[in-house]
Amino acid sequence: MTRLRPFQIFILVLLLACSARPALAQLTIEITKGVDAGLPIAIVPFEWTGTTPPPQNVAEVIEADLVRSGRFDATSHDDFLEAPHDNTEIGYKNWRLLKTEALVVGKVRSVAPDRYEVRFQLMDVYKENQLAGYQFVVDGAKLRKVAHQISDIIYEKLIGKPGAFDTRIAYVTVQHEASSGAQYFLMVADSDGYGAREILTSKDPIMSPAWSPNGVRLAYVSFEGGRSMVYVQDVVSGKRQLLAKFQGLNSAPAWSPDGKRLAMTLSRDGNPEVYIMQVADGSLKRITNHLAIDTEPAFSPDGRDLVFTSDRSGKPQIYKVSASGGTPQRLTFEGKYNARASFSPSGDRLVLVTNQGSGYQIGVFYLANKALQVLTDSNLDESPTFAPNGEMILYASQIGGRGVLAAVSSDGRVKQRLRFLNGAVREPAWSPSNQKL
Repeated sequence: MTRLRPFQIFILVLLLACSARPALAQLTIEITKGVDAGLPIAIVPFEWTGTTPPPQNVAEVIEADLVRSGRFDATSHDDFLEAPHDNTEIGYKNWRLLKTEALVVGKVRSVAPDRYEVRFQLMDVYKENQLAGYQFVVDGAKLRKVAHQISDIIYEKLIGKPGAFDTRIAYVTVQHEASSGAQYFLMVADSDGYGAREILTSKDPIMSPAWSPNGVRLAYVSFEGGRSMVYVQDVVSGKRQLLAKFQGLNSAPAWSPDGKRLAMTLSRDGNPEVYIMQVADGSLKRITNHLAIDTEPAFSPDGRDLVFTSDRSGKPQIYKVSASGGTPQRLTFEGKYNARASFSPSGDRLVLVTNQGSGYQIGVFYLANKALQVLTDSNLDESPTFAPNGEMILYASQIGGRGVLAAVSSDGRVKQRLRFLNGAVREPAWSPSNQKL
C-alpha cells in the first residue's frame, strides 16, 4: 500500500471519520498487559461518618486508579482479615499473611452540608511505618479529584515517579445520521474517563486538540465554513478566539511551554510550512522554507527547539529546528515512515508514529543514541500523546474498523484499552497536571 504524505493524511482523516454515535458516556479502561509482578497493595474501604453517604467512594476511585496503572496488584477484599481505618488499628501480621506490601487506610466524614473531610494513610506493611498521610476538606464535587490526588501521592511514594491520575484527556468523537449528516464533538474527561463533557459541537470536522500548559485552554482545528481554522477555547467558560484563518491550510497547533506561542502549519504562502504565532497579538514568524510539506510541529520542554514532520527526504521523517529558525536537522532514518512526533516531559525522548515495514505503530525515539523502540503492534495507531509524568502514552487505534483510544507505558510493559459504550473516538490529547486543591 502506498503511504500518503502528512498533508494528504490530514485531509483524508476528515473524509474517513467514523460514522458511529458519539461516545458521550464515560469510558471504561481494560488492562490488556501489565507488569509481570505488580506491587501488592491493599486499599481498605474508608470509614464513613455522617448521614447520607458521600457522592463518591474515595477508596474505590483510588483502587481503580492504581490497578489500571498496571503497576499494582490489589489484594482482594474477600481475603481481608480485618478492616482498619487508621494506623492504630492495623494488625500488620494479618497483611503479611496475604503477602501485601503496602496498605491504604482512611476516613471520610461530613463536616458541613456538602462538605467532607478526607484522611488517608499509606503504610509499609513489613516495616510497619507510615509512608504518607494527608487530610483534605472539600466540597462533594471535589471528592473524586481528592481521590486522584491521593492516587498520585501513593504512586510516587511506591513507584518513585509522579502519578498522572489527577489529569484530563481531550478527544474528538463523531456522530453520523443519514438524515442530518455528521456531527462532531470535542470532549474533555478525567484521565479515567469520568465526567466526560462536550466542549464544542459542530457540523464541521474538529481536529488536533492541544492543551495549554496551564490546562485551562484548548487549541484545535475546526473546518467551520468549509475551511480549516485554528481556534483557542477556554475549557470552563467556553469562550473561544479565532487565531488563524489564512488562505489555504491552517493546522496542527502546538503550545510553547510558556503558553505565549503556538506553533502551527500554514500554507498562506503557497506551501505547508511551520510558523510560530504570538498568541497575544497574532504576529507570525516563519520557521521552515522548503518545497516539501513541513507539518506537525511540537515544542521542546525548554521552548528552544521544534520537531516537525517533513517529506523533504522523499518520505515522512522527523526533523528538529531551533524555535528561532535556522537549518533543520534530520533525526529519524530508521523505517519507511516517522511522523507526528512530540517530546517527553523530560525532553530526552520523542513519541511518534512509525512504519517499520508492516502497519503503523507507536514508537519512542531516544534522542541521545537515536534508537527507536516500537511499543505497539496494531496496524493503524496514530496521534500519540505523553502523560505529564512521561510514564504513559495515549494514542488512537482501530479495532474492528472502529476508532478507539489505547494507552501504553513508555517502556511498553503496560497496555490499556479505553472502551466507550457507544461510538468511535480519535485525536486524543493528555492534559498537563491539574492544579492542586
